[in-house]
Amino acid sequence: MSRRRNYGFERRRREDLRKARQEAKQQRKTERDASGAAGPEMGEVQDAGAPEGRWEWFSPSRSRTVTTEPKTRPPDDPPNDWVLLTDVAEEKKEED
Repeated sequence: MSRRRNYGFERRRREDLRKARQEAKQQRKTERDASGAAGPEMGEVQDAGAPEGRWEWFSPSRSRTVTTEPKTRPPDDPPNDWVLLTDVAEEKKEED
């Protein structure tokens, strides 16, 4: 195995690059602290729930989700292990 020339130079160069990355990271962190922003720039939060006016169901055995009309269940094909994911407000009972 041949010896590499300028080994010390390359090691110092890599160390300088590492220090520059660390300093840039520290500078970004202090800028975020000064501006009041938190974390990296990630964009808009996406809505992960069912569309408005629909119910979302999950089947563990099928590993999938399905949306249906309110107050209806997905087909009763075996296995019938659907779990309702949508938060459903309890309807107020009207008293006569």
